[in-house]
Amino acid sequence: MASRASSEAHARGTPTDIPALPKLGRTWYTRGVRYWLCRARTTAFLIILMVVVSVFDVVLYNGFTSEWAPTVRTVWNGVTAVASCAALVWGWVQQRREHHRALLDPPTPAQSIRAKRDHNRQAPGRAFANRWMVLVLVPVLPALAAYTIGWLTAWTTVREYPSEVGARRWLQEHPSGT
Repeated sequence: MASRASSEAHARGTPTDIPALPKLGRTWYTRGVRYWLCRARTTAFLIILMVVVSVFDVVLYNGFTSEWAPTVRTVWNGVTAVASCAALVWGWVQQRREHHRALLDPPTPAQSIRAKRDHNRQAPGRAFANRWMVLVLVPVLPALAAYTIGWLTAWTTVREYPSEVGARRWLQEHPSGT
């Protein structure tokens, strides 16, 4: 079953009129096999990343808490488990809210490209500029990882990205692609 965008693509003619979006190129317009392969690639990468970060986090957390008294460790592990479950849900809910807000005012293709360029210019690990900060965060790393996993899972499971919605609206306003 062809989408409305797919039939419009054939009616429009040249695919060069369609703006390229970060990570999706022009595949977002027809949402064909290449589009879903892009989405699957992103999802697979994030799953691998989440597993690696989670394993690292658990090993670091266990190494840190192994020196605690057994009673304190048991209580803290319980608190951490509850906090991690809450953080997972909170991350999911926060991302869905951000997504709904972004759908109300989606970015134009130029804004999407600029946002991606600005994101790429940020220094990696900027939030953890000082190494001692990791030691302070180790007891709560499982909850932080759970929040991130919830957020990323919600981000990858949306039906359509706000950049796609913005690009479709932009195309409606600029039928010639200029």
